[in-house]
Amino acid sequence: MLNLFEEKSNDHLPLISEKELSDEQVIVELKKIKEELKDRVVVLGHHYQQDDVFQFADVTGDSLKLAQDAAGLDKDYIIFCGVHFMAETTDMLVADHQKVILPDLRAGCSMADMANREQIDKAWEFISSSTNEKIVPITYINCAATLKAFVGEKGGSICTSSNARSIIEWAFKEGEKLLFFPDQHLGRNTCAQMGIALEDMVVYNPNMLNGGLSADQIAKAKVILWYGYCSVHQGFTANQVEKIKKEKPETTVIVHPECSHDVVKASHDNGSTAYIINKIKEAPAGSSFAVGTEINLVNRLAQNFPDKEIISLSPYQCLCTTMYRVRPRWLLASFRAIKEDKPINIIQVDKETTELSLKALNKMLELS
Repeated sequence: MLNLFEEKSNDHLPLISEKELSDEQVIVELKKIKEELKDRVVVLGHHYQQDDVFQFADVTGDSLKLAQDAAGLDKDYIIFCGVHFMAETTDMLVADHQKVILPDLRAGCSMADMANREQIDKAWEFISSSTNEKIVPITYINCAATLKAFVGEKGGSICTSSNARSIIEWAFKEGEKLLFFPDQHLGRNTCAQMGIALEDMVVYNPNMLNGGLSADQIAKAKVILWYGYCSVHQGFTANQVEKIKKEKPETTVIVHPECSHDVVKASHDNGSTAYIINKIKEAPAGSSFAVGTEINLVNRLAQNFPDKEIISLSPYQCLCTTMYRVRPRWLLASFRAIKEDKPINIIQVDKETTELSLKALNKMLELS
C-alpha cells in the first residue's frame, strides 16, 4: 500500500506555479480540461472543501457516500478532493482498472493520524492481557486502511457518525467491552446517549506507557476510548453554546458528535454532517441555527438556504486545514497528468489490507 507519509510535499509534481498561471487562469484551464476529460474522469468533493475546489465536484457528500457513489461510476480516474483515508476507502471499493487520485498527498486527517497500526497492536496486546472479558474493536471510518484491516481481522466493525449507535449496540451483544478508536468524542457521546456512565469509560493515550492506564482500570471499564479527536470539532466550547442560548434564544444549536461531550450535552441537537444538512433543509423558513462543524459547510448551508439564519457556533474560523491543502492548481496538475497518460498521486491499497478492511466495512453495512 502507498504510504502517504513517505511523500510530504508535491515537489515531484509538474508544479503549476503562480508565475505560470494566476489563480484566475487556473480556474479557466480547469473548466476547459475537465470538460475535455469528462468521459474519463469524475471529481468527488467532500463537504468541507473550499468553494473554489468544490465547484468542480461531479459528486458531493460525506466520505463513505462519496466512496460508494464512485464505485457505481464507470470512469477510469476518480479524483478525490478530500483527505487520504477517504481516497483509500474509495480505492478499496472501486474496480481494479479504476485509479483513485488525491490531488495533494499532504491532505491527511489530524484525527486519523492520531492512531497507527503499531500503536493499535500494542494497545490491543495490553488491553487483552488485562481482562478475561471479550473486547470488540470498533473503528470510526476516519482512519487509515491498516486500522480498518485490524478491525476486520479481530471481528469488529467500522462505524460512521450516522450509525455509531447501532454498531456499538451490536458490539455489546458480541462482547463485554468496547475498544473505540480513533475519535474519543464520538465514542463517548454515543455511549453516553445509550446510558453508559462516563465513569465506565477510560481513555487510552498511545503516548503514555500502557496508555496511561492500569490493568485494573481496564478490567473495570466497559468502554476503552482512544485519545484522538478532530481538531476542528474540538475547537467548539460549551461556553459558546451558552452564549448563543443567552443572546439568541430562538436559535437552535446543532453540533457534530465529534465535539466534546460538554458541547454536545449543552446543545439542542447533534448529528452527522448528513443529519445537520437535512435538519436545516427541512426546517421552516425563518428558522435560525448555530452550527458546530467545519466553516466551509456552514457557509455553504447559509448560501443554499437564504430563507434561514445559519451561523457558525464559533466566532473563530473553524477550518479543516488538511482539507484546505487540496487547491485548484493541484487539481489542475492532476488533470494535466491524466491527459498526458502519466497519472500522479495514485492511492492504492494492497490486496490483503483491502480484503480485511472490506470485511469490517461489510459488517457495518450489514448492521446499518
